[in-house]
Amino acid sequence: MTTEQNTAPAQTVDARAVLKDLQARFPVFADFSPLAIGIDRQVLAQMPDLSKKALRLAMRQHTQSTRYLKAMEKASVRLNLDASEADAVTDENRRHASELLRERFKKHAEARKAQEAAARAEERKQQKLQELADKFGRKDKH
Repeated sequence: MTTEQNTAPAQTVDARAVLKDLQARFPVFADFSPLAIGIDRQVLAQMPDLSKKALRLAMRQHTQSTRYLKAMEKASVRLNLDASEADAVTDENRRHASELLRERFKKHAEARKAQEAAARAEERKQQKLQELADKFGRKDKH
C-alpha cells in the first residue's frame, strides 16, 4: 500500500461528526436557531483546528435540515455563536425556507405514493398468480 492510500481515510470528512460536535458545543446549533451570516468565521475562531471543508459540509447539512428550515420560516432574527442577536431574517429568507420545505414535502409525498402504487401493483400480481394457480393447479382426485 502506498503512503497516499494510507492517508486517504484520515482526510475523509465526516460532516455528521463535525455537526454533532458543533451541536454539543454551541446551543445555536443544537436548537437549530437561524445562524448569523458569517458564523463560519466565528466557529473557526473558536475551533481553529477544524478544516474549512469539514465546516462547510457540516454547515450545509445543518442549514438544509428540515428543523433548521422550519426555524427559518418563523424567525425574525439570526443569532451569533454566543446566541446574541445578529442580523434580521428577511422575508426573502423566510420564503426561500418555505419553498425548500414545500418542495421537500412534495417530493416525499410523491415518493410515498409511488411506493404505495408499486405495492398495490405487486399485490394485484400476486393475487392474479394465486387465482391462476387455483384455477390451473393440480387437484387431487379421490
